[in-house]
Amino acid sequence: MKLLFVVPYTPTLIRTRPYNLLRALARRGNRLTLLTLWTEPAELESAEQLRSELEAVHALPMPAWQSLANSLRALPTPEPLQAWYSWQPRLANRMTALVESARASDPFDAVHVEHLRGAKYALHLRSKSPAKPALVWDSVDSIALLFKQSSAQSSKRFNRWLAQFELKRTERLEARMMRRFERILVTSQKDRAAFLAYSTPHQPAANVTVLQNGVDLEYFHPDASLPRQEDALVVSGKMSYHANITMVLYLYQKIMPLIWQQRPGAKLWVVGKDPSAEILAIASHPNVQVTGTVSDIRPFLCGASIALAPLVYGAGSQYKVIEAMACGTPVIASRLAAEAFSAEEDCEIIVAQEPAEFAEKALHLLANPNLRQAIGTAGRQYVERRHDWNQLAAQLEEVYRDTR
Repeated sequence: MKLLFVVPYTPTLIRTRPYNLLRALARRGNRLTLLTLWTEPAELESAEQLRSELEAVHALPMPAWQSLANSLRALPTPEPLQAWYSWQPRLANRMTALVESARASDPFDAVHVEHLRGAKYALHLRSKSPAKPALVWDSVDSIALLFKQSSAQSSKRFNRWLAQFELKRTERLEARMMRRFERILVTSQKDRAAFLAYSTPHQPAANVTVLQNGVDLEYFHPDASLPRQEDALVVSGKMSYHANITMVLYLYQKIMPLIWQQRPGAKLWVVGKDPSAEILAIASHPNVQVTGTVSDIRPFLCGASIALAPLVYGAGSQYKVIEAMACGTPVIASRLAAEAFSAEEDCEIIVAQEPAEFAEKALHLLANPNLRQAIGTAGRQYVERRHDWNQLAAQLEEVYRDTR
């Protein structure tokens, strides 16, 4: 198939969903053109690296000041700031020009637009090309669902205020997208339910399909050359993201003191780029290491005895969970973090809710290396079955065929 991907931020190893879907689809013989935006030179380099695998890459600059100006322009409108944040008229014009120029001789089979930040591009293309090509909007998550949780539970007052400000705007836009497009993608059943709630008898639901996140099974794998540290616990993610900040502070303040009461030597590794000031502050504890950006996260995932994901709020399926599982590391996750997956509880993943339960299950695993090994092995087998990017690319091809 000939496909046009419109991604309003550069696909990279960190922005792993579009990066891996593009590569997997290309390896399956599809012809792909990528339209994307870059802010930093490193992002442009990442886009250029994709040229060897894709048919064409169009990467346009998006300076930070323009995103700020877009957000200010959105303030008096009824639309969410997120929808305006990555709006670049040059990219929109390039998109429609590519579609129109290909229409006569070699048309695109489908256009794939990602995220709420890409919503204006999807709407723009549909206004110019009402019928063809097929258009799939990959919302990834229900951002309204995320804002609903963030407005009540974020550890930062500003984030709670911003989520409250954006919530109604985002709900209106997501409902509008439901009316305009035949096929919407999300990463979990919970996000799908949030979209289907917009349906009414007079406004039937679009076809909302769950396409879970995947993991690079060749890159993330158990490594026997990295011995696990008996008392090491790891939590990972982008540490400037508000849901991750709240999660790490909850872990440090509520769960770790209970673990330290019985295992005072237990170490907590907080691994991820751009840690906030609150997260940097907890590195003053002698048993806490805050890494910031690392060139390779695998030594931390493979070297820890347990990975923790006590997510307090969030949406979608969490990379932090499946990356650790792919490395054969047993995961203890909150129900919110675990419910996006079909992993079997107490066999492939451990689920805990309250701080005392988290601490109890972590202490039990720390005391039982054979159990850790068994759960880590089962977790690896689970992601091999359900979260291989090649399998997910095959599912996505079926979506394109059904939407044409």
